[in-house]
Amino acid sequence: MVETAGGGPGDGTAEVLDRPLPDGVRRRVVQIVSDGFGGLTVAELPAQLRQYARFAPNRRAKFAGNAMAAALETDPLFRQRIGEKFREAQPELSGALDSGSPPPAADPLDVAAAAYVLRPAGWVKLVTAAGEEAQRADAERADEESRAELERLRAELAQAREQTRAETERLRVELESARKEAESLHRKLRAALSDVKRGEAALRKAQGEMDAMRTEAQTQVSAAESESRRLKARLGEAEAALEATRRAAREGRSVEDMRVRLLLDTLLDATQGLRRELALPPVSVRPAETVDAVEPGRMTPKDIAARALSENDPAILDQLLALPQAHLVVDGYNVTKTGYPQMPLEKQRLRLLGQLSALAAQTGAEVTCVFDGAELAAPVLLAPPRGVRVLFSKPGVTADELIRQLVRAEPPGRPVIVASTDREVADGVARAGARPVASAVLLKRLS
Repeated sequence: MVETAGGGPGDGTAEVLDRPLPDGVRRRVVQIVSDGFGGLTVAELPAQLRQYARFAPNRRAKFAGNAMAAALETDPLFRQRIGEKFREAQPELSGALDSGSPPPAADPLDVAAAAYVLRPAGWVKLVTAAGEEAQRADAERADEESRAELERLRAELAQAREQTRAETERLRVELESARKEAESLHRKLRAALSDVKRGEAALRKAQGEMDAMRTEAQTQVSAAESESRRLKARLGEAEAALEATRRAAREGRSVEDMRVRLLLDTLLDATQGLRRELALPPVSVRPAETVDAVEPGRMTPKDIAARALSENDPAILDQLLALPQAHLVVDGYNVTKTGYPQMPLEKQRLRLLGQLSALAAQTGAEVTCVFDGAELAAPVLLAPPRGVRVLFSKPGVTADELIRQLVRAEPPGRPVIVASTDREVADGVARAGARPVASAVLLKRLS
């Protein structure tokens, strides 16, 4: 490896670039630093570049280009490390620069960028030459673009001239067509004027005929008025005959009305006589009074006492279970751990289920007991007692969620009672329409 940071004879580190780094060379230098950046540890990086250590090469070159260029210029050790990575990646170009004979076919910008990083003897000349070469290339490219633009403008001008000629010819044709159409319109206008004159003559003739018809119509109107007066006289005679007919009909109908009224009075008198003979009492009971319901102010002392029961009174549970089609849902482990937590779980289950079976037999209510099955290693071998449905929650589902599912499955309006001390369960089932009861109340009722 050729030493580049020692400052010995033949070393180019003492050379100084007296002009700004050409843009093309600078972009190649930033790319060389970005490529070698990933092979260095965070400790080997300058402090201002460590924040870009995890960036991808393209993103690093985009956002940290200025910082990497500044660090390469001011930090010889960092430049030496980047140079070593470049020598590993480009050994042929690095060797050619160290020997002072860069490859003739190589891109001048690549050669200048490598020389700027490696700093061999005469690197300033290489960078300057690359900048001049880039300027010449830019000038040639701009000249080529100018010539291409000039050719394009010439072609557009020729096309515009051709379009102008075609448009002029089209307008000339349209003008000729418009002239012919104007002549045709003039001929049509003269023909129309002749038609108007003929129409005026026809109109005068029609007006004469109309005057004659008006005179004839007036004569006919006079004759019609005479006929109308004659018909009105006949209509008066017909109306007088009709009125006489109506008068005779009204007299006949009055006799019939009198006969019907007499028959109705006879029926009413007979009905009143029959009611007196049978001694029928007046009606005292109305149909609405036969419907069974609770009237206001008719509550019994028992009802008033039931309203004053405490929340912890087991009688409340009896009243709820006495409702039609009542369904009692029990949070099993919540009740057993409240009443007898010192017993094993198996005995807790057996004791609670036996008591619930007796309660179901006494009240006739539907009873469902829910246990948490999330921690069970295997299914529980259990024969449910008569009148009690026993459910274990599935893996991943808590007993509280299973209770809420049971409540939501019931139809609205059915009395559902949930025995649990868990406040979250009580609030959830209450929102769903169920009646929560504390576990202690159920234990008092069972004992």
